[in-house]
Amino acid sequence: MPNRSSDIVGAELVVPCSDLGKTLGFFTKTLGFRLDMIFPADDPRIAVISGHGTCLRLERDGTGPTGTLRLLVSDPDNFAEGQTVLHAPNGMRIELVDANPPLIMPETRHGFHVRHIKDSAPWVIGRAGMHYRDLVPDRLGGSLIASHIRIPDGGPVPDMVHYHTVGFQVIYCYRGWVRLVYEDQGEPFILKAGDCVLQPPEIRHRVLEASDELQVVELGCPAEHITTIDHDMELPTGRLDPEKDFSGQIFCRHQAETAEWAPWRIPGFETRDTGIGRATRGTASVQVIRPSAGVAESPVTSHNTDILFAFILEGQMTLRGEGQTPQTLEPGDAFVIPPDTKTRLCACSDDLQFLEASLPANFETSLYEEQEL
Repeated sequence: MPNRSSDIVGAELVVPCSDLGKTLGFFTKTLGFRLDMIFPADDPRIAVISGHGTCLRLERDGTGPTGTLRLLVSDPDNFAEGQTVLHAPNGMRIELVDANPPLIMPETRHGFHVRHIKDSAPWVIGRAGMHYRDLVPDRLGGSLIASHIRIPDGGPVPDMVHYHTVGFQVIYCYRGWVRLVYEDQGEPFILKAGDCVLQPPEIRHRVLEASDELQVVELGCPAEHITTIDHDMELPTGRLDPEKDFSGQIFCRHQAETAEWAPWRIPGFETRDTGIGRATRGTASVQVIRPSAGVAESPVTSHNTDILFAFILEGQMTLRGEGQTPQTLEPGDAFVIPPDTKTRLCACSDDLQFLEASLPANFETSLYEEQEL
């Protein structure tokens, strides 16, 4: 007869101890657990205690490892006199960790990077069965993760309501379409090729369905951040609050079909701004760039922003950088230009389009008279 999860009515973590009384007193008096069951009454050998989302079964003269218990503490400096590690009488290690650790943004390790799709970087199976390709191999010292993500087979996606503890995160739909739903942003919607969304810190969301050969570009800072499953929230929430604040940012959905083009920061090129600069209050900017009619080259320029990332969407161009070998770029290629590095865009095809993301959003671009690099 197959096992059914519905037959399970509880769970206990077995904790062996030689002195049940001392161990029980430590967990109840020092750590705030409550006693749920104890037996036999005249000479207790077993005590079941619960607290902080955990159920422990203390067994006198039990065998096996004592293990480690991590307790998430809201104010660790004022708990247990600031100690970070305690030991129960039975030897169990108790780690006291900050329940709300600050988000640490690593210092950017700048470098000139080009990632070609023809380099055949490995696709790695990640969350919910999605395939990931890393677009910035060294992740700029941990300050940025840029992923090319694909779902080969369309249909429902085995995703759950979740959120990311992150400083900045954007999803750009590169090929196909995907159906998404976000906390307090109305009903599920379709994100089509050319569209993008800003996912503010800790906004609950879920991927519902994808087309065949869906491809997206996902950018996140810092590179390593926690994804947490929310088992309690159901989406959609039935509310629409487009200006809801999520750690200083608001949700932003950009639709390519209604976007307007305007002059870019470099002469001879145009941009459609996604509105992410406003939505992040200047934390980051995301734009799509194309050459104006008849323009094949840019002047020599440099910038002073911390991170400048680009991904080729359509067409071709050659990227020239001072001290660098010229790089011919095609769809699926990506590059990072460090601050104060002179570059030039050359041999731009008429159908060239590329995604540009900068952190922070506002920065200066310098133009130079020389035309060769």
